[in-house]
Amino acid sequence: MIREKHDLVVIGGGPAGLAAAAAAKEAGCDDILLIERDRVLGGILNQCIHDGFGLHAFKEALSGPEYADRFIQKVRALDIPVMEKTIVLDLSKDKVLRVSREGEIKEIEAKAVVLAMGCRERTRGALSIPGHRPAGVYTAGTVQNLVNLENIMPGKRVVILGSGDIGLIMARRLTLEGVKVEAVFEVLPYSSGLQRNIQQCLEDYGIPLYLSTTVVDICGPEGRLEGVTVAQVDEKRRPIKGTERYVPCDTLLLSVGLIPENELTREADIAINVITQGADVDDSCMTGLPGVFACGNVLHVHDLVDFVSMEAERAGKNAALYAAGKLSRKGREITVTPGDGVRYVVPQRIAQGENVSLAFRVAAPSRDREIEVRCGERVLKSRKETRLHPAEMVWVDMGRLDPNEIDSLEVRVK
Repeated sequence: MIREKHDLVVIGGGPAGLAAAAAAKEAGCDDILLIERDRVLGGILNQCIHDGFGLHAFKEALSGPEYADRFIQKVRALDIPVMEKTIVLDLSKDKVLRVSREGEIKEIEAKAVVLAMGCRERTRGALSIPGHRPAGVYTAGTVQNLVNLENIMPGKRVVILGSGDIGLIMARRLTLEGVKVEAVFEVLPYSSGLQRNIQQCLEDYGIPLYLSTTVVDICGPEGRLEGVTVAQVDEKRRPIKGTERYVPCDTLLLSVGLIPENELTREADIAINVITQGADVDDSCMTGLPGVFACGNVLHVHDLVDFVSMEAERAGKNAALYAAGKLSRKGREITVTPGDGVRYVVPQRIAQGENVSLAFRVAAPSRDREIEVRCGERVLKSRKETRLHPAEMVWVDMGRLDPNEIDSLEVRVK
């Protein structure tokens, strides 16, 4: 079997992988290989033709392909080798990758690896919705690909389950194409998408959003979806009898969450966080396996691609330092845990302690609350937030932290 050696291998050519590879090259790593399973770079951004990307990174509104192109051009200008149409079959604890490209299988040995595989959508099977199994049930991202890249319209009368950002954006996109979007139904008592998308994609187009409501039956005995039955749910998300109603439609879009693609991570026996479904990492983005770093949506699902790029640049830079022998795991670490009102915090531990930035999501919407970062009873950082929402990630810059002086941090909302 053909065997290659590289200082750094980046798995994934989406926004995270592109930013990580470019940052690693700028940090002095000259032997980098970027692997992408699709035929082109850019990842999910290629089908996101709406604008709103780049407001933080470039201080201007770009479409998804425009944003991706900025980093693609940067990778090409830095002369970083790219293997497209290549699938990584497995990753060992020794950082040896087995890859397949157009029928050829080879092994690649790396000093450092950056995981940037992104995420996939949760499907109907994961929801266990009862009923028939007709044509016309899609994930929102699949419909986005069909409409924006393949010029295929999935149906004429659509119901959307879930108020994730992709579903909201496709509600607007389909409406602009002449499709009747009946409604968006969300099982939670609040929207799971960004507030700006609720306003621009639903309210501006008169599309109703029903909260605490879900699909309880799918009807399509003739092979094509004919309609869905929806019902209100209680505080435990159980359907309430007597609230059922039938909604005729020929297409059901599912926008019910994203799952980080961590099959390779698990194969390398890297610890996975129960809440984020991504790897546990330290402040350098290094996982529990020395030399393997994770960033972007494979680490935890982000709401803005600008934040993906910022995180990936940190991972790429630190991976380059590790490959050069300039970054190592220190003895003492600060553990970081979510407290009251916080669902998860990334990173889960702090090893280096330089320019530490904590990213977290709250457990429920709230207003006029105090964010605290504590070490025991001592408050290290505190700030007032007028509005907090689970759909919007919160960042807290902690500056320098010394693991020899602090052993644990807790992030809470009070």
